Amino acid sequence: MDSSESTRRFKPLRSYGYLSHTHEQMQMKTTSVSTASVSVGLSMNKGKIKIFKYNTENTNPITLDGETLENVESFTYLVGIIGEQGGSATDVKKRIGKARATFLPLKNIWNSKQLSINIKVKIFNTQFYCMELKLRELPQSSSNT
Repeated sequence: MDSSESTRRFKPLRSYGYLSHTHEQMQMKTTSVSTASVSVGLSMNKGKIKIFKYNTENTNPITLDGETLENVESFTYLVGIIGEQGGSATDVKKRIGKARATFLPLKNIWNSKQLSINIKVKIFNTQFYCMELKLRELPQSSSNT
């Protein structure tokens, strides 16, 4: 095996979550995933690992190899934004904002007397489907909401 084969790049998972009921469980899962990764020649990028604590008062950090992992207040999972309180109000606001940004530039078209209703409907449908595609392409992990 030459050096190029041993240094192949693997496409990382965009978003992967572990659920735990206690801080100790989360710490053990983090450590065991890291150990399993190393055993097959992979490493975890500590800068990209985010910890999301939901409905907990425990402020103890989760660590990996002695480094504290970053806590986030919300994240995007399966195109939905989940906040610390478990709600999706942030997600709804973000989607409304994207829809507004998509359709507001069309105001002149809606008010135009020169375009037929059929043309306006076609433009609307095109914009709607483009917006749907944009929403599906939202990052799978985000701390900026």
